Amino acid sequence: MADVPQTADSGPIPEAAITPATGASGPGADLLRTPSPLQSADIDQLLQQAQDAIADVDRPVAPPSRGAVTENAIRFQMAELASTPPNEDEATLELIRDVELDLRIELGRTHLPIEDVLRLKRGSVVTLEKLAGDPVDVFVNGRLVARGEILVLNDNFCVRVVELVAGDLA
Repeated sequence: MADVPQTADSGPIPEAAITPATGASGPGADLLRTPSPLQSADIDQLLQQAQDAIADVDRPVAPPSRGAVTENAIRFQMAELASTPPNEDEATLELIRDVELDLRIELGRTHLPIEDVLRLKRGSVVTLEKLAGDPVDVFVNGRLVARGEILVLNDNFCVRVVELVAGDLA
């Protein structure tokens, strides 16, 4: 069996790509073959493409101009989301459902000297500036938001809101 010419990666060279060497004669002349000019041109073209690709790697790429569309680009289309708009009251409550607030009810205020504070003990009575029946102040996070009256319901103290305080007055 005759030897088949090999390439650098040990693969056989196809018959169509090789021609007999010029000037070769004798019984082994068909084994001495050289690449055809067509194959040489293909190799040169592939080498040129590889060199161009390597040069392109280091070349900076300019960003596309605003609004420019490339050949293969497809415009993004947002699909319409089908839903019913939520009830505004429920939506507002849902937004703040997990928010913690500091709620404080102020029955009244007073000023005491330090010596009076030191004399306070169990059963001491502190007089407030507000009178019985005056509305109490309702504070949320330190801001006055309402006024109300104190009620007793099932042995619990409650506040009935009688006035909401506008933002400017708070």
